Amino acid sequence: MSVFAMHTRALFDEAPYQRTFTARVLAVSDQGVALDQTLFYPTGGGQPGDQGHFLLPDGSVVAVVGTQRDPLLRSMIWHQLEEGAAPVAAGIELQGCLDWERRYQHMKMHTCLHLLCSIIDAPVTGCSIAADKGRLDFDLPESTLDKERLTHALNELIEGALDVRTHMLPANEYNTVLEITRTQAVAPPVLQGMVRVVDIPGVDIQPCGGTHVRNTQEIGQVVCDKIEKKSRHNRRVTLRFA
Repeated sequence: MSVFAMHTRALFDEAPYQRTFTARVLAVSDQGVALDQTLFYPTGGGQPGDQGHFLLPDGSVVAVVGTQRDPLLRSMIWHQLEEGAAPVAAGIELQGCLDWERRYQHMKMHTCLHLLCSIIDAPVTGCSIAADKGRLDFDLPESTLDKERLTHALNELIEGALDVRTHMLPANEYNTVLEITRTQAVAPPVLQGMVRVVDIPGVDIQPCGGTHVRNTQEIGQVVCDKIEKKSRHNRRVTLRFA
């Protein structure tokens, strides 16, 4: 089978709280290992690729140190293995296991950044997520942002125990998607003719391919750590877990 006829089923969309899975190896290349399905989220939208390990049929454990989409075939996901790892052959079945604690931190912070978007009425020009913090850059020529007010507003939304929902929109409704997109310069991702939308009803709705918690209460308390002027039209807001 040609690599161009392959794609990886995105289990992280279907079951973001699942931690282990079984899969068949589709291909092995200098980009890594491609599977027929995976729970490992690939780097994108400011969210880092997942890490964890594979358990091979002979009992070998191989560390997964990064996960990325193929630059041309976006439905294919490659898993980068630690240097010197045991060889993995196409066609075998293996078990994958996420570094769950790291992934769950990313889920909580990613959802929290959506809440931040709902509070600051300005286009988003950049995003970065880590296990302990996250930040958004906003197109704000003049800033009236205040760390204490943002911290209070965020924690009020978090404690409101708001549901976080996802649904898919067909690409032919792309104009609708563009109308709700806050991120400048980067178009919403289209995969297999669909755009994934994350909806916190009454608060925020955005096209987003990242992983999220089911309810804002899971995030826990956060702090607005820094507000920085990065350029004439750019204000960076950094959050961390309390």
